[in-house]
Amino acid sequence: MQTHTLSKEMLIAILDGIDEAIHAVDKDGITIYYNKVAAGYDGMNVEEVLGKHLLHVFPSLTEETSTLLKVLKTKKPIYHENQRYENRKGQLLETVNTTIPILNGENLLGAVEIAKNYGHLNTLSNKLMDLQAKINKSEGAKKFLPFQATYTLDNFITDDPDCISMLQDAMLFASSLLPVVIWGETGTGKEIIAQGIHHQSLRKHGPFIAQNCGAIPATLLESILFGTEKGSYTGAVDRKGLFELATGGTLFLDEMNSMPLELQAKLLRVLEDGSIRRVGGTTTIKVDVRIITAMNESPETCVENGSFRADLYYRLNTCPIYIPPLRERPHDISLLLQKKLQTRISYLLPKVIEEIFGSYHWPGNVRELINTIEYVLLKSKSETISTKHLPAKLNKIKQRASTLKSLGSLRTELQKTEESMIRNAMDQTNGNVMKAAKILDIPRQTLQYKLAKLEEKSSATKVPEIRHAD
Repeated sequence: MQTHTLSKEMLIAILDGIDEAIHAVDKDGITIYYNKVAAGYDGMNVEEVLGKHLLHVFPSLTEETSTLLKVLKTKKPIYHENQRYENRKGQLLETVNTTIPILNGENLLGAVEIAKNYGHLNTLSNKLMDLQAKINKSEGAKKFLPFQATYTLDNFITDDPDCISMLQDAMLFASSLLPVVIWGETGTGKEIIAQGIHHQSLRKHGPFIAQNCGAIPATLLESILFGTEKGSYTGAVDRKGLFELATGGTLFLDEMNSMPLELQAKLLRVLEDGSIRRVGGTTTIKVDVRIITAMNESPETCVENGSFRADLYYRLNTCPIYIPPLRERPHDISLLLQKKLQTRISYLLPKVIEEIFGSYHWPGNVRELINTIEYVLLKSKSETISTKHLPAKLNKIKQRASTLKSLGSLRTELQKTEESMIRNAMDQTNGNVMKAAKILDIPRQTLQYKLAKLEEKSSATKVPEIRHAD
């Protein structure tokens, strides 16, 4: 008996020492364990919760919204679920919960929940925004404008015909207030285009605010975008979100397909009625913001895989812009290489270096290319650039290239193989672009782009008739 009592005391001491909220209930929803961290989150004493039913202590929860009661019902664990609830003292809390059933074989004994409070992250975000506001109001704010676009469309360096056409579209879209969706692989220059559109628009004197939707947790992202009302969670105060701060200007939402679907629904309402509601607020606030979004996958693909709401896609995709990857515009590789080198001392660039740069596939696109050039310049100092200054990834290209007859023949063979695969896929699907794209495992818009290239290359070559899916 003494050993059993000691073990129980040790277990309670261990659980109380964990810096996360732990809440356990029996199979009827009665609390059997509730640690001090959980009590601190909820603004209660442990004694107020122990031995009582969950819904009695937290009246704002229901059987549908309580993760503990869900697990009791389904016997299935729930991992990393966002939850917002009001405790008995009227405080609105935001947590991320992991909830698992307590089973003895098939017999359900109860459920336990471990919760992380994101209130402190919201508080930190608010402090940073307060600091930014103070900087803007300081005497030096006239010289330091953190919410202004620094790039124009001229900063997108290219001589590729498709990219030149894309820049012309961007110039046209800048003259309107319609939403723009920019998509392309990582590092292709999506933010340069977004800033360029803002700089060319009638809103160029207004703020340009960029937010990466995939960089922060969903609970924090909502308060950053929409702002907070005092009391909406522990430590919250009245504070503007990015929509209010961007009024009169442009809000650029990068990695849009990483935004949680429930936030996408709120964004759709903002686009439709031009008003937002702060987290914890009850009144609507009118905002005048142009939305530019970006993603590193085709919007159609994101809709198909469920990461992008179809209704939001149709609302945002009024002015689409596609930026081809660097490997599909080899002339830009040479152009960017020469432009970047011209900003430094005069470097002699052997032809073999240009060929090696041109043969690499550049998965990081322009960003990777610029970083690689910086590396080469640092290694070479004031010497003539040679292969010994190249990073390992490019030296591997050099070694492989030495086994081929010529770099040009490799490109030709790759191009022939690609054209043959495209024609075969189009033949198999009777010209249905969407089905052919699935066979080739590439986005539909990429296939359409390649088909257009084939048509331009040779009018004598018969390309299968394109039939769009119903």
